[in-house]
Amino acid sequence: MTAIKHALQRDIFTPNDERLLSIVNVCKAGKKKRNCFLCATVTTERPVQVNVVKVKKSDKGDFYKRQTAWALRDLAVVDAKDAVKESPEFDLHFDKVYKWVASSTVEKNTFISCIWKLNQRYLRKKIDFINVSSQLLEESVPSGENQSVAGGDEEAVDEYQELNAREEQDIEIMMEGCEYAIANAEAFAEKLSRELQVLDGANIQSIMASEKQVNILMKLLDEALKEVDQIELKLSSYEEMLQSVKEQMDQISESNHLIHLSNTNNVKLLSEIEFLVNHMDLAKGHIKALQEGDLTSSRGIEACTNAADALLQCMNVALRPGHDMLHAVKQQQQRFSDLREQFARRLASHLNSVFVQQGHDQSSTLAQHSAELTLPNHHPFHRDLLRYAKLMEWLKNTDYGKYEGLTKNYMDYLSRLYEREIKDFFEVAKIKMTGTTREGKKFATLPRKESAVKQETESLHGSSGKLTGSTSSLNKLSVQSSGNRRSQSSSLLDMGNMSASDLDVADRTKFDKIFEQVLSELEPLCLAEQDFISKFFKLQQHQSTSGTTMNEVEETDGVALSRSYTSAVPQTVSSEKDMIRQMMTKIFRCIEPELNNLIALGDKIDSFNSLYMLVKMSHHVWTAQNVDPASFLSTTLGNVLVTVKRNFDKCISNQMKQMDEVKISKKSKVGILPFVAEFEEFAALAESIFKNAERRGDLDKAYIKLIRAVFDSVEKVANESQKTPRDVVMMENFHHIFATLSRLKISCLEAEKKEAKQKYTDHLQSYVIYSLGQPLEKLNHFFEGVEARVAQGIREEEVSYQLAFNKQELRKVIKEYPGKEVKKGLDNLYKKVDKHLCEEENLLQVVWHSMQDEFIRQYKHFEGLIARCYPGSGITMEFTIQDILDYCSSIAQSH
Repeated sequence: MTAIKHALQRDIFTPNDERLLSIVNVCKAGKKKRNCFLCATVTTERPVQVNVVKVKKSDKGDFYKRQTAWALRDLAVVDAKDAVKESPEFDLHFDKVYKWVASSTVEKNTFISCIWKLNQRYLRKKIDFINVSSQLLEESVPSGENQSVAGGDEEAVDEYQELNAREEQDIEIMMEGCEYAIANAEAFAEKLSRELQVLDGANIQSIMASEKQVNILMKLLDEALKEVDQIELKLSSYEEMLQSVKEQMDQISESNHLIHLSNTNNVKLLSEIEFLVNHMDLAKGHIKALQEGDLTSSRGIEACTNAADALLQCMNVALRPGHDMLHAVKQQQQRFSDLREQFARRLASHLNSVFVQQGHDQSSTLAQHSAELTLPNHHPFHRDLLRYAKLMEWLKNTDYGKYEGLTKNYMDYLSRLYEREIKDFFEVAKIKMTGTTREGKKFATLPRKESAVKQETESLHGSSGKLTGSTSSLNKLSVQSSGNRRSQSSSLLDMGNMSASDLDVADRTKFDKIFEQVLSELEPLCLAEQDFISKFFKLQQHQSTSGTTMNEVEETDGVALSRSYTSAVPQTVSSEKDMIRQMMTKIFRCIEPELNNLIALGDKIDSFNSLYMLVKMSHHVWTAQNVDPASFLSTTLGNVLVTVKRNFDKCISNQMKQMDEVKISKKSKVGILPFVAEFEEFAALAESIFKNAERRGDLDKAYIKLIRAVFDSVEKVANESQKTPRDVVMMENFHHIFATLSRLKISCLEAEKKEAKQKYTDHLQSYVIYSLGQPLEKLNHFFEGVEARVAQGIREEEVSYQLAFNKQELRKVIKEYPGKEVKKGLDNLYKKVDKHLCEEENLLQVVWHSMQDEFIRQYKHFEGLIARCYPGSGITMEFTIQDILDYCSSIAQSH
């Protein structure tokens, strides 16, 4: 590169009076490599011009030629691309951006440094340098205004320095003092040389005159050195003295450290002792309360509770590392364990005694409730036991085995007590339902074959308490042919047959009140016991979402219901909530069988009682689920609700079965069918019972099933009827159904009501037309023939020319039906209709009026045919419309 630089200086720049300061070998970025050189030059003449010249090597020979030159003042930006990472690329922004790639980063940095120095010196920092390393620029910063640029070609730049203003002024003054300074430069230079020699001599004399002062200064320096030596000696003695003091201070410091360490250890030891004394020392009063405290009085219970809490705190204290290795700590812990065991045994024994005593006390009060439909109140017992709630919590946290034993004993004692109370309670309810006395036949020994109640209960409940059976084992209801759907309990209590007339609305109302009272007594009893168990045994009750909701009950059938409800009672106790449910199930294990027996009894007394039970049971299930969907009460009532729903479905099925099995007399007229009247009674009763009930959906479904069965059965009986015409059977019964649905306004049966009305109207019209064809039979046949000829294409006015339908034939037929004969025919028709229709529905006048209208319509039709087919013949009927009206009116009045 040095040889190239000299060659460029010699061949290109020296002829142009320029000096080459820096050179870099480059090629254009992004193009095929064609090397050239960028040169930084300055002119040798004033004023100095700085240029950047592009020089290219000739292709023909080994010489260079100047290609492009840019003035440095036109350079706006120098972009080094990256100030951190070494890169050979850089850009020069002249009139446009020129992108270059240097042969090496060293050449690029050297060239950019030269450009920066030239910019500092000649252009007053006009050029912007971006992405240039600050270190590169700092190395190029000059230390002074006239500092020369070091190194190589840059020394040539610094050989020439411009005069500042002060120097130019001094030179001008000096030249003004010499008249020939310009005319005779050699004489002026010689003069300046002589003056310079004079000044040099004066300087030498001045230096020689200052020798004396130099000697004095040297003497003073020698004296100062001696003083320094003396000071150093004193400092050495002082240092020896301080060393002795330092040793003494180190000994004192070590002693103080040991004293401080001893004090710190004493403080820590005292803290540990205070901790153990404060946290593991049980007051004597507490010890006495645990050993001898009175567990019968409120004050004694409170003292024992406080002592037990204090003992638990002492036992559960978090010992610091190493405490458990202390002999005293081990002794104290053993003492606490003995106290805990002793008090736990004493507490468990006392509570077991309380449970037993409560069973005896409650048994003595059962006689007071024997004649009343009420359950004994356990609130006093709960109130007394709740005083021990905190002690039970302590026992649960300290000795879970004894806690479980108490829980089991409580369930055993209370389950036997509640079983006696509930069975007596249900026996009173059964007696009140049937009106017998306790001295009579008891319901526990109902004379049902092979203990039917027990078998039914077992069929409804599996070994795990789930509803897996059905109610098919219940005795089938015997239905009276007169239409009474209420069953006769022939074997119930050996009371003999119970007539249907005895089971009136008052009996059903009585049953409804008794059943409601039973549920109202059971519900607070279960809730109070569950609340007590939760508080006494410290079991948390949380709302559960795993139970079956009322909507699920309504949307599923009996089997699915049973599965849904029992799935909320897991066989293993997985939480405190499940433990409450398990305890309640064991304590009240007799509730569900007793309820099922009571339901079976009510269903046998009257199958319609299932409607009352469904509404009442649904309401109580809904109420219980709003409190806690997974509670024992909600689950049990839900299971019983399945049985009630099955009985309800069975009641509906039995009614539908009766419709299929109904038989009508062949000798008497049909009239209103028994099952139609029964549906009316059922609907009226159901509407009164299910008013504002939660399970309206079940009733609506039953309505749909029943009404469709009624419709089908009516048509079946009508088709089989021999004495009464089919249209009469259909007309009367569908009129009765329509009247019933209109009166009761059952929203889910609106479509069926319209259908019943349409069937009634259609069959009324059919019956009228069929009946009217008989009084004027020959006239009807004659005009039917006339209409047939017209239909075949014969013109109406030409019909009279037909041999069979001429005017003589018409007059002959008309003469057969004089007014007297017509009246006689209508009278016979009225009597026949009267025989067909029943008195209950009172449709005779409606049918007769329809027949009158139809007869008049036929009369007008015959008159019209005579006028069109026999014009100008003067032939008319022998009776008029007014005659028809008079005949019909007189016939109706005479009967």
